[in-house]
Amino acid sequence: MKGRKNKIKALCLAACATIFLLAGCGRTLQYQPVDQVCVPDANKANALQAAEDVLGRMHFTIDKADADQGFIRTNPLPGAQFFEFWRKDNIGPSNSLQANLHSIRRIAELQTSQQAGQLCIKCDVKLQRLSLPEHEVTSSARAYEMFAGSSAAMQELRLHPQQKKQAAWLDLDNDTELATVILKQIEEKLNAKNQK
Repeated sequence: MKGRKNKIKALCLAACATIFLLAGCGRTLQYQPVDQVCVPDANKANALQAAEDVLGRMHFTIDKADADQGFIRTNPLPGAQFFEFWRKDNIGPSNSLQANLHSIRRIAELQTSQQAGQLCIKCDVKLQRLSLPEHEVTSSARAYEMFAGSSAAMQELRLHPQQKKQAAWLDLDNDTELATVILKQIEEKLNAKNQK
């Protein structure tokens, strides 16, 4: 009887975990990928304000904003985990899976320019993954020290000084799905403002 209860508990936990993973992975790309969006009758100040609003709702913080150059760069934003259902930075199942398996972060850069009487906005989202070097393990009993200076009783990520020196953020491909979503949301915001 007790074994059956444990099996039921394990199945319930597995079902809950699957639901959470699917909830995080279930978002699909709403737009066709684009390199830039162009909005007629928009000015640079309104475009930058709309961009800051969109980025802020996605939990990005602004690192640099230059109104004269029409440029915005964000601070690195760690990828959302499956239980952070309110976050919107993982677009599509592959990005959700990657954010849950690795330590990743994203940096968004937006640039505005005038082209044929329209204001055009280009967005690049750089994707980076943390690379932690392994610590040499001298016996199987010390395997828990492979990545961190933890003890057998308490696991925590405390890097050795040599590992800290070698830790690095590796550049991956650009996140074109998130860049497209950002651009389309900015375009929608600017078009709504122009219609008022």
